[in-house]
Amino acid sequence: MSPQLEEVFSSKARIKVLRVILGRGEVNINQIIKETKLNYKTVCKHVDYLINAGLVEEVRIGKLRLVRPNWLNPKTRKLEEFLSSF
Repeated sequence: MSPQLEEVFSSKARIKVLRVILGRGEVNINQIIKETKLNYKTVCKHVDYLINAGLVEEVRIGKLRLVRPNWLNPKTRKLEEFLSSF
């Protein structure tokens, strides 16, 4: 799935989640919740969207769910550059 720019930026919560993931490099769901002050369900919804969009990838270690930027997707690097300018 190739997301449109409007879809990626259609939610303030999604932007917060994406900023944390891009800023940390690799982060678990609880760290995203702590930094964004969003609830578990909201964070999971946006993480799942970003995974399906190919912007982030998931790594599972037992029950631990880690997410990290998908640097193989050129759009991820462009989004990082764009968001870091604000």
